[in-house]
Amino acid sequence: MSDALHSIRPWRQIDRRVSRRIMVGDVPVGGGAPITVQTMTNTLTTDVAATVAQVQAAAEAGADIVRISVPDEASSKALREIVNESPVPIVADIHFHYRRGIEAAAAGAACLRINPGNIGSPDRVREVIAAARDHGCSIRIGVNAGSLEKHLLEKYGEPCPDAMIESGLDHIRILEDNDFREYKISCKASDVFMAAAAYQGLAEQTDAPIHLGITEAGGLTSGTIKSAIGLGNLLWMGIGDTIRVSLSADPVEEVKVGYEILKSLGLRHRGVNIISCPSCARQGFDVIKTVEALEKRLEHIKTPMSLSIIGCVVNGPGEALMTDVGFTGGGSGSGMVYLAGKQSHKLSNAQMIDHIVEQVEKRAAAIEAETVATGQAAE
Repeated sequence: MSDALHSIRPWRQIDRRVSRRIMVGDVPVGGGAPITVQTMTNTLTTDVAATVAQVQAAAEAGADIVRISVPDEASSKALREIVNESPVPIVADIHFHYRRGIEAAAAGAACLRINPGNIGSPDRVREVIAAARDHGCSIRIGVNAGSLEKHLLEKYGEPCPDAMIESGLDHIRILEDNDFREYKISCKASDVFMAAAAYQGLAEQTDAPIHLGITEAGGLTSGTIKSAIGLGNLLWMGIGDTIRVSLSADPVEEVKVGYEILKSLGLRHRGVNIISCPSCARQGFDVIKTVEALEKRLEHIKTPMSLSIIGCVVNGPGEALMTDVGFTGGGSGSGMVYLAGKQSHKLSNAQMIDHIVEQVEKRAAAIEAETVATGQAAE
């Protein structure tokens, strides 16, 4: 939101935490850059075709960065092929075997994700650092409540925010002692309270970019709710430079949910934001089926814009005043189309979906033309 709008709507302002900027391939993270959306493939990495297809699908859905697990040497070899065909930077997920980190850096990974609880001794971590430096890739310190170092569990008695923060700071020290500053950090937990407290504490003690996530959040519905609560509150506080929503679902769904969280807070915009009512006996058309159809028909639109689909005239005209395109249900099998917040023309329900798609596409084209003319980024 612009400074001018902040002055009249201060209740919508989010002051983002100041962090330094690093690069994940050609994607900036931190330092005021747009908050990036990540996901992770769930195919066998050695199945290059399937993994590349999943990466491409995630990128098409809007993923800025995709992470891939590298559990063995065969996966390291496959990674090189995947990186060469990927439209977005690839993060190599490394656990237990530090050599996989070295191999992944050599294979062209843009970033190495290392868990300090299981990568090995400081000497081994130093070897991974050297490989990252030699090949120009960044590092994500990935603290996880489920795999904290033994000495921290003994010290604190159980996984807790203080243990996670200490783990992260210890690992930061190793990187900085080796003169390496191209890193970001996460401190994930499946417990929303633990993760939020850990992230808040860590944000106060480092200027590193922060990767947000609620780990093992669950299935599509429960995991989306859990992530929206945890990530949403942290983002609202200004914490977070890149996010990953962890769902037991298709990676494309993770990307969609990530964008919806950012869109709801005005932090990132991509595609059509559909404002629709839950429907009731007053509806002049089948709202639910209409919205389902429009969501599918408008998936190709990447331009940020808004569409209101409201079943009746109670709230419909008011919502339409604030959206790029709107449709409000009326009587006798027809409703009112709104363009740029103004009443435009009546339309029969039978023509509604095709016509709305056409109007959204026209408006998207106009916004893109305006964007090009003013030299502004669309997102």
